[in-house]
Formats: sequence, structure tokens, C-alpha cells
Amino acid sequence: MPGIGVRYDLTTREHRRLSVVAHREGGRTLSTYRQDDPDECALSVRLTAKEAEALIGALMPSHHSPALLSTTELGLVAERVELSSVSYWNGRVLGETRMRTETGASIVAVLRRADAIPSPAPDFRLAGGDTLIVIGTREGVEAAAAILGRE
Repeated sequence: MPGIGVRYDLTTREHRRLSVVAHREGGRTLSTYRQDDPDECALSVRLTAKEAEALIGALMPSHHSPALLSTTELGLVAERVELSSVSYWNGRVLGETRMRTETGASIVAVLRRADAIPSPAPDFRLAGGDTLIVIGTREGVEAAAAILGRE
């Protein structure tokens, strides 16, 4: 589209037509088309560059992992971290990890077999197979997972 930008078209597996116009200044226009008349626009949304970036982040989060439970606009994530049976921390107490001091992340719950232990105290004894629910910044949670993965 000379002078405007580049248009990308997509047909979904449900045979819905979408298009995105990437404007030269960074904005985007997202459009959907009617199923009964694929040449007629049903909805068109103009996004600023920042809004488009937020939408891309929601559609394809760079931090996506199967262990990810949630993320917030505040930059906090909650993630599951499984403690291996050969982990250095197997049989040790939670306080020894110095998790909050070292990473800024907190272990807010432990899932053990069919039980959930909310707010485990520093004297809580970890066991291989535990799933720890860790909350913090992306960097803090990744650092916590690295510490907990120590063998």
C-alpha cells in the first residue's frame, strides 16, 4: 500500500478473514470481514504503536511457558516450579534458599501430592516432587527457578 504501509491478510481455519495494515508511523489497523460477504468489513480497529505492541505481547508473550499461571500489567508473574527429587533443596527447609533475599521472588504456596500448603513458613521442609508457586518479576521468577533447579 504505497505511502501507507504494508497489508497482511489471514484466513483462519474457521474461514474468517482478517487483515492488518502496518502503517509507516508504527500504528496498526486490524480488520475483520463478514463471513457471508468476505469483501465487507465487519470491524476495523486502529491501534497506536504502543497498543499494537501490547496486543502482540498478549497474543505471543515472550515469557510464555507451560508453568506460567498469570501475569499482570504491574510486571509480576506467578509460575509453577517443580522441585526435582535430585534437587539440592530436597529435604532442606525453605528459609535456606534465601529466595526472597536473593531474587525478590516469593514462594506463596507449595503443592504436594493432593495438598496445597499456602504461605509456607521458612521452616517448611521441601521435598522432591513439590510444585512451588513462585511470584515476582519475570527476572526474579527465572532466578528462583534456577536456584530451585540446583542439584
